Amino acid sequence: IRDQINALTAIGQGYLGLGSQSELEDLKNVLKLTKLPERIEAFDISDIYGKEATGSMASFYRGIPDKNNYRRFRIKTVETIDDYKMLSEVITRRYSRLIEEKLHLPDLILIDGGKGHLLTAQRALDELGAKIPLISIAKEHENIYIKGRAKPVRFKSDTPALNLIRRIRNEAHRFALAYH
Repeated sequence: IRDQINALTAIGQGYLGLGSQSELEDLKNVLKLTKLPERIEAFDISDIYGKEATGSMASFYRGIPDKNNYRRFRIKTVETIDDYKMLSEVITRRYSRLIEEKLHLPDLILIDGGKGHLLTAQRALDELGAKIPLISIAKEHENIYIKGRAKPVRFKSDTPALNLIRRIRNEAHRFALAYH
């Protein structure tokens, strides 16, 4: 029954769990990336009424959720509710480990948040010497912030790239809430 409900939900959302090459190509073109973003990692910070802060990372490969590579982060160094410091901790922990172990870095990082979240993640990556394309999506108007651009990018409401970004962001958010 669970699988049937999930299948019906996917149909209602217009997504059948299949990665779309056109979404990835559209995202590459819009963001002016040098290569197709096959591996995308998305981060979200979540707390329950200011307590029990956690971070989550959802991983997508070729537009499809790669649940074996999802990660949960218990916030260890930040004692107050500060999204920026918590995001910095999570980004630093994730990519310092990948760099140390000489593992593949993602083709794109997506942050659930606005320009401040983007800048925070960028500082953490710069400190590690990691050169990974980075974007963030703000909830209110779904503005896309891109490293190096002063103003956000606004997609038309139903472009393939925006649909992919939304799906990835929503999955990172769902995964964060599931951790609670």
